[in-house]
Amino acid sequence: MDIRVQEEAFDLGVEARDFAQKTRASGAVVTFTGIVRDTADGTLDYMDIEHYPGMTEAALRQIADDALTKWSLEDAMILHRIGKMRAGEMIMMVATAARHRKDAFEAAEFLMDFLKSRAPFWKKEVTKEGVTWVEARDEDEDALSRWSS
Repeated sequence: MDIRVQEEAFDLGVEARDFAQKTRASGAVVTFTGIVRDTADGTLDYMDIEHYPGMTEAALRQIADDALTKWSLEDAMILHRIGKMRAGEMIMMVATAARHRKDAFEAAEFLMDFLKSRAPFWKKEVTKEGVTWVEARDEDEDALSRWSS
């Protein structure tokens, strides 16, 4: 399992290749990459993401452990950036490896739903008009609730 929180940009191709090459028993590898999107009015200067070192990694590790158990994954990866990022930059990546594709897809969705709703990151959008903290959305909470059964 690979859990990383970092300021540096990452190469999606290299990360996906390296993750897939570690698997031996899996028939499926699923990756998802989140990208910083511009504001609806196109005024985003940058997004700034903060975290609490130690606490964030522990929370990510716990949810990845949960996914490994629930879906019998061979491996999982969460890579999340912090700091300042502009629209179009990659902000995060999850990868899952499982014997069968259903487990890999569901586990990746589970990790994404957790990251959107519960991961201890604080995001603010900076525009020429000022700073806005990004609030949790009801849709993200609804998506996370499907995994509690």
